[in-house]
Amino acid sequence: MSALAKYLISIGKTVFGYDAERSVFCKELENLGVQIDYGYTAYKQVKDCEVVVYTDAIPSNDLRMEEARKEGKIIISRGQLLYEISRLFNTVIAVSGCHGKTTCTAMLTHIFACAKKNFTAHIGGRDVKYGNFLTVGNDFFISEACEYKKNFLLLKPNISLILNSQPDHLECYGSVENLKKAYLQFAECADLSVSLYSDLPIGSAITFGFDKRADFYAFKIKNCGGKYSFSVCEKGKILGEITLNIYGKHNVLNALAALVVARLVNISFAEIRNGLTSFLGVERRFEVIAKHNGAEVICDYAHHPDEIKASIRIAKKITEGNLYVIFQPHTYSRTKRLFKRFVQVLSPIKQLLIYKTFAAREYYDDSGSALTLSQAIKKSRYADSVREIEYFVKEAIKGDTVLILGAGEIYDIAKKIFKNQ
Repeated sequence: MSALAKYLISIGKTVFGYDAERSVFCKELENLGVQIDYGYTAYKQVKDCEVVVYTDAIPSNDLRMEEARKEGKIIISRGQLLYEISRLFNTVIAVSGCHGKTTCTAMLTHIFACAKKNFTAHIGGRDVKYGNFLTVGNDFFISEACEYKKNFLLLKPNISLILNSQPDHLECYGSVENLKKAYLQFAECADLSVSLYSDLPIGSAITFGFDKRADFYAFKIKNCGGKYSFSVCEKGKILGEITLNIYGKHNVLNALAALVVARLVNISFAEIRNGLTSFLGVERRFEVIAKHNGAEVICDYAHHPDEIKASIRIAKKITEGNLYVIFQPHTYSRTKRLFKRFVQVLSPIKQLLIYKTFAAREYYDDSGSALTLSQAIKKSRYADSVREIEYFVKEAIKGDTVLILGAGEIYDIAKKIFKNQ
């Protein structure tokens, strides 16, 4: 939402807002002159607005929503606003997928910046250099396309990028089949579609991956301390080698996907390589935030079993001593639907703390709670206070790694715990 607010400000619109508490995104908007109210009862600004934009996390009976309806205001969702903004650009590039959207969108931002393109980037997280928004023109609009509640189907992109289609948000779709159908519909809406090879049966899509049958594939993949370099083949022609400055083999695929999109709009390989080399990561994507008694403290947004598995795999490769993992489940419904997979992924961890669930838009459900998950994993501990997190990591020393996982407020909690260390 804050990135969309920044765009509206950049074109001369007046923006007001609210939030439950003051985040770094709120502070950025306040520095741009935005008035923000905090707390769940504040709704005095509604009368002063022409249009009210809400996120899917806001319940329909929210006091501000009720006030907006009473005042006869135009009310649209975040997804609808994103679509209306996208219509102001010549070419729309929409990045979708269960994992990797933010990283790939940020990679594209660096590539387009290096290529000196006229573009605007709407990023779902904070790129280390550019934050969550960058605007230098209206030729291209690069944006994440979230599949939650089928929001990505509101967009009409010129290029749709599908990084993967693994099961998530099944509380909205009901089944994996329905989720895949939505991705196929998203691909069909675009002039050009780019998809991970063999992930979805999109006959006309340009494909990428590790498989040599893909239109673009990575080979000669080298691991250097958890960071990777690789060579690229484009439709039978070898383009050259790329070196990444971020951790994880999965980022080879994210980089390759960004490369494909860049090539479709005639960006040179040299500019792509320079852009990807300049990319130093996104906050909460395997971000080193502090040292604790000499141990590295790393935060990662991973909240799906596959993401957690990938993050733990990277952490093990760079850890000489013990690995301490703190995981905060994100929503009861996700934990409940993927319960067995969470147990399978987390059970091998020797030092595991599961922190109370970040409920987001949901009400308590014991069968999908963090406590229930912890009870199903023999070696794990459960915590519902900051003090318990501090006690859990008190024996970590140099050579150990503290890995903090989750998409909720666990990141802010970690920053507060370790900020002076």
